[in-house]
Amino acid sequence: MAEKTGFDNEKYLQEQSAEILKRVERFQGKLYLEFGGKLLYDFHAARVLPGFDPNVKMRLLQRLKDKINVILCIYAGDIERKKMRADFGITYDTDALKTIDDFKEWGIDVNAIVITRYTGQPSARAFKNKLERRGVKVYTHQFTKGYPTDIDLIVSDAGYGVNEYITTDKPIVIVTGPGPGSGKLGTCLGQLYHEYRRGTKVGYAKFETFPIWNLPLSKKVNIAYEAATVDLKDVNLIDSHHLKAYHETAVNYNRDIEAFPLLKKIIEKITREESFYQSPTDMGVNRVGFGITDDAVVEEASHQEIIRRYFRCAVEYAMGFVDKEILERAELIMQKVNGKPEDRLVVIPAREAAKTAEQRGKGNEGIFCGAALELPDGTIITGQNSPLLHAASSLLLNATKHLTGIPDHLHLIPENVINSISFLKKEVLHGREVSLDMEETLIALTVSAISNPPARMAVECLEELRDCEVHLTHIPTPGDEAGLRKLGVNLTSDPDFSSRSLFIS
Repeated sequence: MAEKTGFDNEKYLQEQSAEILKRVERFQGKLYLEFGGKLLYDFHAARVLPGFDPNVKMRLLQRLKDKINVILCIYAGDIERKKMRADFGITYDTDALKTIDDFKEWGIDVNAIVITRYTGQPSARAFKNKLERRGVKVYTHQFTKGYPTDIDLIVSDAGYGVNEYITTDKPIVIVTGPGPGSGKLGTCLGQLYHEYRRGTKVGYAKFETFPIWNLPLSKKVNIAYEAATVDLKDVNLIDSHHLKAYHETAVNYNRDIEAFPLLKKIIEKITREESFYQSPTDMGVNRVGFGITDDAVVEEASHQEIIRRYFRCAVEYAMGFVDKEILERAELIMQKVNGKPEDRLVVIPAREAAKTAEQRGKGNEGIFCGAALELPDGTIITGQNSPLLHAASSLLLNATKHLTGIPDHLHLIPENVINSISFLKKEVLHGREVSLDMEETLIALTVSAISNPPARMAVECLEELRDCEVHLTHIPTPGDEAGLRKLGVNLTSDPDFSSRSLFIS
Protein backbone atom coordinates (compact mmCIF):
# COMPACT_ATOMS: atom_id res chain seq x y z
CA MET A 1 0.00 0.00 0.00
CA ALA A 2 1.58 3.30 -1.07
CA GLU A 3 2.06 5.84 1.70
CA LYS A 4 -0.27 8.81 1.36
CA THR A 5 1.40 12.17 0.99
CA GLY A 6 -0.05 15.61 1.53
CA PHE A 7 2.88 17.97 0.96
CA ASP A 8 4.92 19.19 -2.01
CA ASN A 9 8.51 19.97 -0.96
CA GLU A 10 9.51 21.57 -4.26
CA LYS A 11 6.65 24.03 -4.24
CA TYR A 12 7.47 24.95 -0.66
CA LEU A 13 11.16 25.45 -1.49
CA GLN A 14 10.30 27.78 -4.36
CA GLU A 15 7.82 29.81 -2.31
CA GLN A 16 9.99 30.09 0.80
CA SER A 17 13.28 30.93 -0.93
CA ALA A 18 11.58 33.60 -3.07
CA GLU A 19 10.02 35.19 0.02
CA ILE A 20 13.36 35.25 1.87
CA LEU A 21 15.09 36.97 -1.04
CA LYS A 22 12.29 39.56 -1.13
CA ARG A 23 13.01 40.38 2.51
CA VAL A 24 16.73 40.77 1.79
CA GLU A 25 15.95 43.26 -1.00
CA ARG A 26 13.53 45.15 1.25
CA PHE A 27 16.27 45.66 3.85
CA GLN A 28 18.86 47.01 1.42
CA GLY A 29 20.89 43.85 1.21
CA LYS A 30 21.26 42.34 4.72
CA LEU A 31 18.81 40.30 6.77
CA TYR A 32 19.02 38.57 10.15
CA LEU A 33 16.73 35.55 9.82
CA GLU A 34 15.72 33.85 13.06
CA PHE A 35 14.73 30.21 12.63
CA GLY A 36 11.71 29.22 14.71
CA GLY A 37 11.46 25.46 15.33
CA LYS A 38 13.89 22.80 14.16
CA LEU A 39 16.11 23.67 11.20
CA LEU A 40 17.41 20.10 10.82
CA TYR A 41 15.49 16.88 11.37
CA ASP A 42 12.09 18.50 11.82
CA PHE A 43 10.29 15.24 12.54
CA HIS A 44 7.22 16.97 13.94
CA ALA A 45 6.63 18.66 10.58
CA ALA A 46 7.26 15.36 8.78
CA ARG A 47 4.67 13.60 10.93
CA VAL A 48 1.89 16.20 10.53
CA LEU A 49 2.67 16.96 6.86
CA PRO A 50 3.14 13.52 5.23
CA GLY A 51 5.68 13.94 2.45
CA PHE A 52 7.50 16.81 4.20
CA ASP A 53 11.25 16.26 4.07
CA PRO A 54 12.60 16.68 7.66
CA ASN A 55 15.64 18.43 6.15
CA VAL A 56 13.84 20.52 3.53
CA LYS A 57 14.87 23.73 5.34
CA MET A 58 18.51 22.72 5.00
CA ARG A 59 17.93 22.05 1.31
CA LEU A 60 16.66 25.63 1.10
CA LEU A 61 19.78 26.96 2.82
CA GLN A 62 21.93 24.93 0.47
CA ARG A 63 20.33 26.79 -2.44
CA LEU A 64 21.32 30.05 -0.73
CA LYS A 65 24.63 28.93 0.79
CA ASP A 66 26.71 31.52 -1.07
CA LYS A 67 24.58 34.20 0.58
CA ILE A 68 24.48 33.02 4.21
CA ASN A 69 26.36 33.09 7.50
CA VAL A 70 25.15 30.90 10.38
CA ILE A 71 25.03 31.73 14.10
CA LEU A 72 24.03 28.96 16.52
CA CYS A 73 22.61 30.05 19.90
CA ILE A 74 22.32 27.93 23.03
CA TYR A 75 21.03 29.07 26.42
CA ALA A 76 23.56 28.52 29.24
CA GLY A 77 20.78 27.35 31.55
CA ASP A 78 19.84 24.55 29.13
CA ILE A 79 23.45 23.35 29.16
CA GLU A 80 23.55 23.49 32.96
CA ARG A 81 20.36 21.47 33.53
CA LYS A 82 21.15 19.07 30.67
CA LYS A 83 17.96 19.75 28.74
CA MET A 84 17.17 16.92 26.32
CA ARG A 85 16.14 16.81 22.68
CA ALA A 86 13.64 13.94 22.65
CA ASP A 87 14.05 13.03 18.95
CA PHE A 88 17.63 11.91 19.52
CA GLY A 89 17.78 11.36 23.27
CA ILE A 90 20.72 13.78 23.57
CA THR A 91 21.30 16.97 25.54
CA TYR A 92 21.03 20.42 23.91
CA ASP A 93 24.79 21.01 24.09
CA THR A 94 25.43 17.66 22.38
CA ASP A 95 22.78 18.57 19.81
CA ALA A 96 24.66 21.81 19.13
CA LEU A 97 27.82 19.78 18.37
CA LYS A 98 25.79 17.47 16.12
CA THR A 99 24.30 20.49 14.34
CA ILE A 100 27.76 21.88 13.54
CA ASP A 101 28.75 18.51 12.05
CA ASP A 102 25.45 18.21 10.16
CA PHE A 103 25.90 21.67 8.63
CA LYS A 104 29.38 20.68 7.45
CA GLU A 105 27.95 17.60 5.74
CA TRP A 106 25.63 19.93 3.83
CA GLY A 107 28.59 22.11 2.83
CA ILE A 108 27.73 24.97 5.20
CA ASP A 109 29.91 26.27 8.04
CA VAL A 110 28.59 27.52 11.37
CA ASN A 111 30.37 30.86 11.79
CA ALA A 112 29.87 31.26 15.52
CA ILE A 113 28.34 29.74 18.64
CA VAL A 114 26.66 32.10 21.09
CA ILE A 115 26.09 30.97 24.68
CA THR A 116 23.24 33.22 25.79
CA ARG A 117 22.41 34.50 29.29
CA TYR A 118 25.86 33.38 30.33
CA THR A 119 26.93 34.02 33.93
CA GLY A 120 29.87 31.65 34.16
CA GLN A 121 27.81 28.49 34.78
CA PRO A 122 30.30 25.60 35.21
CA SER A 123 28.82 23.31 32.55
CA ALA A 124 28.46 26.18 30.08
CA ARG A 125 32.05 27.24 30.71
CA ALA A 126 33.28 23.68 30.11
CA PHE A 127 31.22 23.57 26.88
CA LYS A 128 32.80 26.86 25.77
CA ASN A 129 36.31 25.56 26.50
CA LYS A 130 35.65 22.33 24.60
CA LEU A 131 34.49 24.21 21.49
CA GLU A 132 37.32 26.75 21.53
CA ARG A 133 39.92 24.00 21.87
CA ARG A 134 38.45 22.46 18.72
CA GLY A 135 38.82 25.76 16.85
CA VAL A 136 35.16 26.90 17.05
CA LYS A 137 34.51 30.63 17.59
CA VAL A 138 32.41 31.09 20.74
CA TYR A 139 30.74 34.26 22.04
CA THR A 140 29.12 34.65 25.46
CA HIS A 141 26.20 37.05 25.85
CA GLN A 142 24.83 38.31 29.15
CA PHE A 143 21.18 38.80 30.01
CA THR A 144 20.09 42.15 28.52
CA LYS A 145 19.70 44.77 31.25
CA GLY A 146 16.26 46.38 31.37
CA TYR A 147 14.57 43.64 29.36
CA PRO A 148 11.66 43.60 28.71
CA THR A 149 10.28 46.95 29.93
CA ASP A 150 13.03 49.60 29.96
CA ILE A 151 13.50 50.21 26.25
CA ASP A 152 15.94 53.09 26.74
CA LEU A 153 18.23 50.82 28.78
CA ILE A 154 17.76 47.82 26.48
CA VAL A 155 18.73 49.81 23.40
CA SER A 156 21.91 51.32 24.82
CA ASP A 157 25.57 50.54 25.39
CA ALA A 158 24.58 49.17 28.82
CA GLY A 159 21.98 46.89 27.22
CA TYR A 160 22.54 45.33 23.79
CA GLY A 161 25.85 47.18 23.57
CA VAL A 162 27.43 45.14 26.37
CA ASN A 163 27.54 41.96 24.30
CA GLU A 164 30.29 41.54 21.72
CA TYR A 165 29.41 42.11 18.06
CA ILE A 166 29.51 38.95 15.93
CA THR A 167 31.27 39.59 12.63
CA THR A 168 29.38 38.46 9.53
CA ASP A 169 29.97 39.14 5.83
CA LYS A 170 26.99 37.67 3.93
CA PRO A 171 23.58 39.21 3.07
CA ILE A 172 21.61 36.58 5.04
CA VAL A 173 22.55 35.71 8.62
CA ILE A 174 20.80 32.56 9.83
CA VAL A 175 20.28 32.56 13.61
CA THR A 176 19.24 29.17 14.93
CA GLY A 177 19.36 27.04 18.09
CA PRO A 178 18.53 23.58 19.43
CA GLY A 179 15.11 24.60 20.75
CA PRO A 180 12.85 27.36 22.11
CA GLY A 181 14.36 29.82 24.58
CA SER A 182 17.84 29.56 23.05
CA GLY A 183 18.25 33.35 22.86
CA LYS A 184 17.87 33.66 19.09
CA LEU A 185 15.72 36.79 19.17
CA GLY A 186 17.97 38.57 21.65
CA THR A 187 21.00 37.73 19.50
CA CYS A 188 19.28 39.10 16.38
CA LEU A 189 18.28 42.34 18.10
CA GLY A 190 21.75 42.76 19.62
CA GLN A 191 23.26 42.40 16.16
CA LEU A 192 20.81 44.95 14.77
CA TYR A 193 21.90 47.39 17.47
CA HIS A 194 25.60 46.95 16.63
CA GLU A 195 24.97 47.10 12.87
CA TYR A 196 23.12 50.41 13.12
CA ARG A 197 25.81 51.81 15.42
CA ARG A 198 28.24 50.99 12.59
CA GLY A 199 26.01 52.77 10.08
CA THR A 200 24.77 49.57 8.40
CA LYS A 201 21.03 49.32 7.77
CA VAL A 202 19.88 45.73 8.20
CA GLY A 203 16.60 43.92 8.76
CA TYR A 204 15.08 41.18 10.86
CA ALA A 205 12.60 38.43 9.99
CA LYS A 206 11.58 35.08 11.41
CA PHE A 207 11.53 31.81 9.47
CA GLU A 208 8.35 30.11 10.69
CA THR A 209 6.66 26.75 10.16
CA PHE A 210 3.96 26.50 12.82
CA PRO A 211 1.31 27.57 13.40
CA ILE A 212 0.39 27.99 9.74
CA TRP A 213 -0.82 31.58 9.55
CA ASN A 214 -3.17 31.20 6.57
CA LEU A 215 -5.03 28.14 7.89
CA PRO A 216 -7.89 28.40 10.42
CA LEU A 217 -7.40 27.93 14.16
CA SER A 218 -9.57 24.81 13.98
CA LYS A 219 -7.22 22.99 11.60
CA LYS A 220 -5.68 20.00 13.34
CA VAL A 221 -2.23 20.80 11.92
CA ASN A 222 -2.33 24.03 13.96
CA ILE A 223 -3.76 22.30 17.04
CA ALA A 224 -0.92 19.76 16.76
CA TYR A 225 1.47 22.69 17.27
CA GLU A 226 -0.23 23.42 20.60
CA ALA A 227 0.19 19.75 21.53
CA ALA A 228 3.89 19.88 20.60
CA THR A 229 4.49 22.96 22.78
CA VAL A 230 2.20 21.95 25.66
CA ASP A 231 5.02 22.46 28.18
CA LEU A 232 5.44 26.06 26.94
CA LYS A 233 1.66 26.63 27.21
CA ASP A 234 1.51 28.03 23.67
CA VAL A 235 -1.99 28.87 22.45
CA ASN A 236 -2.91 29.67 18.86
CA LEU A 237 -4.86 32.90 18.47
CA ILE A 238 -6.09 35.22 15.77
CA ASP A 239 -3.36 37.81 15.24
CA SER A 240 -5.19 40.93 16.44
CA HIS A 241 -2.45 43.24 15.14
CA HIS A 242 -2.71 41.76 11.64
CA LEU A 243 -6.50 41.95 11.68
CA LYS A 244 -6.43 45.60 12.72
CA ALA A 245 -3.81 46.62 10.15
CA TYR A 246 -5.04 44.64 7.12
CA HIS A 247 -8.59 43.46 7.95
CA GLU A 248 -7.26 39.97 7.22
CA THR A 249 -7.50 36.95 9.53
CA ALA A 250 -4.17 35.32 10.34
CA VAL A 251 -3.16 32.77 12.98
CA ASN A 252 -0.22 33.19 15.32
CA TYR A 253 0.59 32.08 18.85
CA ASN A 254 0.15 33.92 22.12
CA ARG A 255 3.81 34.65 22.95
CA ASP A 256 4.52 36.32 19.60
CA ILE A 257 1.25 38.27 19.66
CA GLU A 258 1.84 39.49 23.22
CA ALA A 259 5.48 40.40 22.58
CA PHE A 260 4.91 42.20 19.27
CA PRO A 261 4.20 45.77 20.54
CA LEU A 262 7.40 45.70 22.63
CA LEU A 263 9.43 44.11 19.84
CA LYS A 264 8.22 46.73 17.37
CA LYS A 265 9.23 49.53 19.76
CA ILE A 266 12.69 48.04 20.27
CA ILE A 267 13.26 47.72 16.51
CA GLU A 268 12.07 51.30 15.94
CA LYS A 269 14.35 52.53 18.74
CA ILE A 270 17.32 50.74 17.14
CA THR A 271 16.58 51.86 13.57
CA ARG A 272 15.25 55.32 14.50
CA GLU A 273 12.48 54.96 11.96
CA GLU A 274 8.97 53.53 11.88
CA SER A 275 8.85 49.80 11.25
CA PHE A 276 6.85 48.61 8.27
CA TYR A 277 5.96 45.50 10.31
CA GLN A 278 2.39 45.88 11.51
CA SER A 279 2.01 42.41 13.04
CA PRO A 280 4.00 39.35 14.17
CA THR A 281 2.60 37.58 11.10
CA ASP A 282 4.30 40.26 8.98
CA MET A 283 7.61 39.38 10.62
CA GLY A 284 7.28 35.71 9.79
CA VAL A 285 8.40 34.13 6.53
CA ASN A 286 6.06 31.16 6.37
CA ARG A 287 4.94 29.61 3.09
CA VAL A 288 4.44 26.07 4.38
CA GLY A 289 0.67 26.29 3.92
CA PHE A 290 1.17 26.68 0.17
CA GLY A 291 2.95 23.31 0.06
CA ILE A 292 -0.06 21.34 1.34
CA THR A 293 -1.54 19.23 -1.45
CA ASP A 294 -4.04 17.01 0.40
CA ASP A 295 -5.89 18.53 3.33
CA ALA A 296 -7.53 15.26 4.44
CA VAL A 297 -4.19 13.44 4.68
CA VAL A 298 -2.69 16.29 6.73
CA GLU A 299 -5.72 16.40 9.05
CA GLU A 300 -5.52 12.67 9.82
CA ALA A 301 -1.74 12.82 10.32
CA SER A 302 -2.18 15.76 12.70
CA HIS A 303 -4.90 13.91 14.63
CA GLN A 304 -2.46 11.05 15.17
CA GLU A 305 0.33 13.42 16.24
CA ILE A 306 -1.92 15.00 18.88
CA ILE A 307 -2.53 11.54 20.35
CA ARG A 308 1.20 10.70 20.23
CA ARG A 309 1.95 13.94 22.08
CA TYR A 310 -0.62 13.04 24.74
CA PHE A 311 1.08 9.68 25.32
CA ARG A 312 4.49 11.35 25.53
CA CYS A 313 3.19 13.85 28.07
CA ALA A 314 1.60 11.07 30.14
CA VAL A 315 4.95 9.25 30.27
CA GLU A 316 6.80 12.46 31.19
CA TYR A 317 4.29 13.00 34.02
CA ALA A 318 4.81 9.42 35.29
CA MET A 319 8.58 10.01 35.26
CA GLY A 320 8.28 13.30 37.13
CA PHE A 321 9.36 15.58 34.26
CA VAL A 322 6.13 17.63 34.00
CA ASP A 323 3.38 18.71 36.38
CA LYS A 324 -0.18 17.43 36.33
CA GLU A 325 -1.36 20.74 34.87
CA ILE A 326 0.64 20.03 31.70
CA LEU A 327 -0.78 16.50 31.39
CA GLU A 328 -4.33 17.82 31.82
CA ARG A 329 -3.65 20.42 29.13
CA ALA A 330 -2.44 17.68 26.75
CA GLU A 331 -5.64 15.75 27.43
CA LEU A 332 -7.78 18.84 26.75
CA ILE A 333 -6.02 19.42 23.44
CA MET A 334 -6.74 15.80 22.47
CA GLN A 335 -10.39 16.25 23.44
CA LYS A 336 -10.53 19.42 21.32
CA VAL A 337 -10.16 17.23 18.20
CA ASN A 338 -12.48 14.53 19.63
CA GLY A 339 -9.51 12.23 19.92
CA LYS A 340 -8.94 9.34 22.28
CA PRO A 341 -5.89 7.12 22.88
CA GLU A 342 -7.52 4.17 21.14
CA ASP A 343 -7.66 6.15 17.86
CA ARG A 344 -4.05 5.10 17.55
CA LEU A 345 -4.41 1.75 15.79
CA VAL A 346 -1.52 0.05 17.57
CA VAL A 347 -2.76 0.77 21.10
CA ILE A 348 -5.45 -1.91 21.51
CA PRO A 349 -3.40 -4.73 19.87
CA ALA A 350 -0.47 -3.94 22.21
CA ARG A 351 -2.71 -4.08 25.26
CA GLU A 352 -4.29 -7.33 24.06
CA ALA A 353 -0.81 -8.82 23.57
CA ALA A 354 0.01 -7.95 27.19
CA LYS A 355 -3.19 -9.67 28.37
CA THR A 356 -2.29 -12.77 26.36
CA ALA A 357 1.16 -12.82 27.95
CA GLU A 358 -0.41 -12.51 31.39
CA GLN A 359 -2.78 -15.42 30.75
CA ARG A 360 0.10 -17.63 29.56
CA GLY A 361 2.22 -16.69 32.55
CA LYS A 362 -0.40 -17.09 35.30
CA GLY A 363 1.26 -17.98 38.57
CA ASN A 364 4.55 -16.34 37.56
CA GLU A 365 5.81 -13.17 39.16
CA GLY A 366 6.66 -10.18 37.05
CA ILE A 367 5.00 -7.61 34.79
CA PHE A 368 3.62 -8.69 31.44
CA CYS A 369 4.26 -6.30 28.57
CA GLY A 370 2.84 -6.07 25.07
CA ALA A 371 3.94 -4.26 21.92
CA ALA A 372 2.37 -3.61 18.53
CA LEU A 373 3.62 -2.26 15.20
CA GLU A 374 1.71 -1.15 12.10
CA LEU A 375 3.51 -2.00 8.85
CA PRO A 376 3.19 0.26 5.76
CA ASP A 377 0.53 -2.08 4.28
CA GLY A 378 -1.61 -1.76 7.42
CA THR A 379 -0.71 -5.15 8.90
CA ILE A 380 -0.48 -5.11 12.71
CA ILE A 381 2.31 -7.16 14.29
CA THR A 382 2.47 -7.83 18.04
CA GLY A 383 5.07 -8.99 20.55
CA GLN A 384 5.19 -9.97 24.24
CA ASN A 385 7.89 -10.07 26.86
CA SER A 386 9.38 -13.36 28.04
CA PRO A 387 12.29 -14.53 30.22
CA LEU A 388 14.48 -14.23 27.08
CA LEU A 389 13.23 -11.09 25.33
CA HIS A 390 11.63 -7.72 26.04
CA ALA A 391 8.28 -7.13 24.33
CA ALA A 392 9.94 -4.65 21.92
CA SER A 393 12.55 -7.28 21.01
CA SER A 394 9.87 -9.90 20.39
CA LEU A 395 8.01 -7.38 18.24
CA LEU A 396 11.11 -6.71 16.15
CA LEU A 397 11.71 -10.39 15.41
CA ASN A 398 8.03 -11.03 14.62
CA ALA A 399 7.91 -8.05 12.25
CA THR A 400 11.01 -9.11 10.32
CA LYS A 401 9.69 -12.68 10.07
CA HIS A 402 6.46 -11.35 8.56
CA LEU A 403 8.29 -9.12 6.09
CA THR A 404 10.62 -11.89 4.92
CA GLY A 405 8.09 -14.75 5.04
CA ILE A 406 10.17 -16.66 7.60
CA PRO A 407 8.02 -19.19 9.56
CA ASP A 408 7.24 -18.29 13.18
CA HIS A 409 8.81 -21.45 14.57
CA LEU A 410 12.21 -20.65 13.05
CA HIS A 411 14.68 -18.97 15.43
CA LEU A 412 16.42 -15.92 13.99
CA ILE A 413 18.77 -15.76 16.98
CA PRO A 414 20.04 -19.14 18.21
CA GLU A 415 19.02 -19.84 21.80
CA ASN A 416 22.64 -20.38 22.83
CA VAL A 417 23.46 -16.81 21.70
CA ILE A 418 20.63 -15.41 23.84
CA ASN A 419 21.69 -17.57 26.78
CA SER A 420 25.30 -16.43 26.41
CA ILE A 421 24.27 -12.75 26.52
CA SER A 422 22.00 -13.41 29.50
CA PHE A 423 24.87 -15.16 31.30
CA LEU A 424 27.11 -12.15 30.66
CA LYS A 425 24.48 -9.75 31.98
CA LYS A 426 23.64 -11.73 35.12
CA GLU A 427 26.71 -13.67 36.15
CA VAL A 428 29.52 -11.46 34.88
CA LEU A 429 28.08 -7.94 34.96
CA HIS A 430 25.73 -8.70 37.89
CA GLY A 431 22.72 -7.10 36.24
CA ARG A 432 19.13 -7.56 37.39
CA GLU A 433 17.57 -7.65 33.92
CA VAL A 434 18.73 -10.64 31.86
CA SER A 435 16.23 -10.64 28.99
CA LEU A 436 17.40 -8.87 25.81
CA ASP A 437 16.33 -5.31 25.17
CA MET A 438 15.98 -3.85 21.68
CA GLU A 439 19.58 -2.66 21.31
CA GLU A 440 20.95 -6.01 22.45
CA THR A 441 18.57 -7.85 20.13
CA LEU A 442 19.70 -5.82 17.13
CA ILE A 443 23.33 -6.67 17.91
CA ALA A 444 22.53 -10.36 18.47
CA LEU A 445 20.53 -10.48 15.24
CA THR A 446 23.40 -8.92 13.29
CA VAL A 447 25.92 -11.36 14.75
CA SER A 448 23.59 -14.28 13.94
CA ALA A 449 23.32 -13.06 10.34
CA ILE A 450 26.97 -14.08 9.75
CA SER A 451 26.07 -17.77 9.71
CA ASN A 452 22.27 -17.73 9.56
CA PRO A 453 20.70 -16.74 6.17
CA PRO A 454 17.21 -16.06 7.65
CA ALA A 455 18.77 -13.70 10.20
CA ARG A 456 20.60 -11.94 7.34
CA MET A 457 17.26 -11.52 5.54
CA ALA A 458 15.78 -10.07 8.72
CA VAL A 459 18.61 -7.52 9.05
CA GLU A 460 18.23 -6.48 5.41
CA CYS A 461 14.53 -5.64 5.88
CA LEU A 462 14.98 -3.47 9.00
CA GLU A 463 14.90 -0.30 6.88
CA GLU A 464 11.26 -1.12 6.02
CA LEU A 465 10.33 -0.46 9.65
CA ARG A 466 11.31 3.23 9.43
CA ASP A 467 8.37 5.57 10.13
CA CYS A 468 6.15 2.66 11.25
CA GLU A 469 3.84 3.25 14.23
CA VAL A 470 4.74 1.39 17.45
CA HIS A 471 3.05 1.25 20.84
CA LEU A 472 4.25 -0.41 24.04
CA THR A 473 2.09 -1.07 27.10
CA HIS A 474 4.97 0.00 29.34
CA ILE A 475 7.57 2.78 29.36
CA PRO A 476 10.54 1.48 27.34
CA THR A 477 13.81 0.83 29.10
CA PRO A 478 16.77 2.94 27.90
CA GLY A 479 17.95 0.05 25.67
CA ASP A 480 14.51 -0.39 24.12
CA GLU A 481 14.07 3.34 23.54
CA ALA A 482 17.53 3.74 21.99
CA GLY A 483 17.01 0.77 19.66
CA LEU A 484 13.55 1.91 18.55
CA ARG A 485 14.85 5.43 17.97
CA LYS A 486 17.62 4.11 15.75
CA LEU A 487 15.05 2.16 13.72
CA GLY A 488 13.21 5.45 13.16
CA VAL A 489 9.75 4.32 14.30
CA ASN A 490 7.08 6.60 15.76
CA LEU A 491 6.95 5.32 19.32
CA THR A 492 4.39 5.79 22.08
CA SER A 493 3.79 3.91 25.31
CA ASP A 494 1.31 3.71 28.15
CA PRO A 495 2.58 5.51 31.29
CA ASP A 496 3.30 2.29 33.22
CA PHE A 497 6.70 0.97 34.29
CA SER A 498 7.99 -2.37 33.03
CA SER A 499 9.58 -3.31 36.35
CA ARG A 500 8.77 -2.98 40.03
CA SER A 501 12.38 -1.98 40.60
CA LEU A 502 12.95 1.75 40.97
CA PHE A 503 16.32 1.53 39.19
CA ILE A 504 16.42 0.17 35.63
CA SER A 505 19.63 -0.02 33.54
